[in-house]
Amino acid sequence: MDRNKVELKQVIAFSGAFIAFLIGSGFATGQEIMQYFVAYGYMGVAGAVVVFLLFMYVGVSFITTGYERKFPKPNDIYTYYCGKTIGKFFDYFSILFIYLSFIVMIGGAGATLKQQYDLPISVGGIGMAVLVGVTVILGLNKIVDVIGKIGPVICVMAILLGISAIIMNPSGLGNATQIIPNLDLLKASSNWIFAAASYVGFCMLWLAAFMSSMGATAVNKKTASFGAIFGALGFSVAVIVLTLGLMANIQQVEGALVPTLILAGNIHPSVAILFSLTVAGGIYTTAVPLLWTVSAKIADEKSNRFKYVTIILAVIGLFVGLNIPFDRLINIVYVINGYVGVLLLVLMIIKSIKNVIEVKKDKNIAGKTLET
Repeated sequence: MDRNKVELKQVIAFSGAFIAFLIGSGFATGQEIMQYFVAYGYMGVAGAVVVFLLFMYVGVSFITTGYERKFPKPNDIYTYYCGKTIGKFFDYFSILFIYLSFIVMIGGAGATLKQQYDLPISVGGIGMAVLVGVTVILGLNKIVDVIGKIGPVICVMAILLGISAIIMNPSGLGNATQIIPNLDLLKASSNWIFAAASYVGFCMLWLAAFMSSMGATAVNKKTASFGAIFGALGFSVAVIVLTLGLMANIQQVEGALVPTLILAGNIHPSVAILFSLTVAGGIYTTAVPLLWTVSAKIADEKSNRFKYVTIILAVIGLFVGLNIPFDRLINIVYVINGYVGVLLLVLMIIKSIKNVIEVKKDKNIAGKTLET
């Protein structure tokens, strides 16, 4: 068997898990897209392109480093990139942020069922917390298997929703540049490039430990790399299309906690019902690895303590997530932590440059040795 042969099935699983992890309550509801991209008009689309390039870099870096190093603990990846002292800071900070992000997922589940079915926010929150907690207890391999299949489906549905929203109101895109500056939209940052960097920054704090653990299970480096590349591509295309769809209908979706449900309802009420299930699926696929990452930091995955820790964290997250408005949760948790993630990105780039220099030095030394 060729050890360098790309294993297509694993590429699909990895890219699907990558997409699924990123398509959480913020993306699936459209609230995240509104604050990080739509609020900046067409420059927000440019920001999405920047996001793709950065996602491709960090995704490949995380997953291949995990494959090569096979860290004893998932969060050891921070020490690799940042050194012992700063790595320790990121280790603990990322766990706090990841747990806060899990709380955002709970809030998103409650807001979705509230807007679509007028149910108490507690119904969606409790249902999601129970489902996520049970899945986490099943373990990492089962998580990758489950969310890797759901992620691409949600991505395709989001793209179709965005396309239909553009087709149904194409003139809206032409008017969006004049309308958006006059609206009181929540923004992730003062300008589009900072928003794009912040977006990648907070996602990196989600992805680092999970993708390095996933990379350790790869059959080879090439398969791991392709999994990350196609994951970044699929997610970024969905971001761009959904951004344009929301821009085309900006006056209608402005102020909505779950703007994607409004786009779905424009097609047909039954489509809104179907998409509400899609949103719930997107929240689930992100909430599961978020909660798993925190639980795995506190206790060994195979221990009974892991199960108890997972249950306790799910209950606490449920209580907090149901008592803070969803859009505010996103604006506070994601934006603040995004800039800390940018620091990690800078340190990663420095580490990558150092690695390239070391490889060149080793080649030069080897060449001189052969000459002598």
